[in-house]
Amino acid sequence: TFNTRIAETALFEAFTELSNESPDDLVIDLRYNGGGYVYISSQLGYMIAGSALSAGNTFAKTVFNDKHPTTNPVTGRPLSATPFYTGTFTSSTPSSQPLPSLNLNRVFILASENTCSASELLINGLRGIDVEVILIGSTTCGKPYGFYATDNCGTTYFTVQFRGINDRGFGDYTDGFVVASEDDGMANVLGCQVADDLTQPLGNPNENRLEVALAHRAGQGCIAPATAQSGAQQKSAQPLDAADGWVHRSPFDSNRILRQ
Repeated sequence: TFNTRIAETALFEAFTELSNESPDDLVIDLRYNGGGYVYISSQLGYMIAGSALSAGNTFAKTVFNDKHPTTNPVTGRPLSATPFYTGTFTSSTPSSQPLPSLNLNRVFILASENTCSASELLINGLRGIDVEVILIGSTTCGKPYGFYATDNCGTTYFTVQFRGINDRGFGDYTDGFVVASEDDGMANVLGCQVADDLTQPLGNPNENRLEVALAHRAGQGCIAPATAQSGAQQKSAQPLDAADGWVHRSPFDSNRILRQ
């Protein structure tokens, strides 16, 4: 059993501190985040965008095939969209404690082929309400789908059963969100291809992907890594074949997890 309160509390405290500082921009590192609870992803989306952009809009909607347009065939319950949750959770129900928010219309996300499932759902959900997402890194893993575990004679099967779509109805990113020179509103996302940097600790402004994100935020575009801190003449980076670090995890830990 996952203790989701740990993650929720940590995010709540971090965004409370950030909101007190009224930041103009935000960089989120999801390069090794393979998935998790959809409601946590939804809360994070709200804390980034705030109510002005998210109010009344869908974070994610679960879609089965055309034989089950209105009912979840696994639980038997009516299908309902996941909103941008504005409060914390107590047990399995929303509580009245409001979440902090930054009210940003742009966010930089450090991504890789390990950025999967509920992490991709955050990207898709934010883009569905016109938050500009700028990807720094490489193409994400491509998992718009989800499943319920099915036990049979001592073996657990994970078969693809549904996919998630955003407020615009988009959810077709089976090949991942692709770092591109222009955002097409679908799978191509504006950003910079940058190889992972295993020589620097995460959070170090000299680490390749964070360095490029900070330079892009400052209006320098997709610089070649290591030019910003060296003081060398700035130049546009050529697209890189980004090499990613890898975090090994089970298929279950790379799933989007729904509250039943």
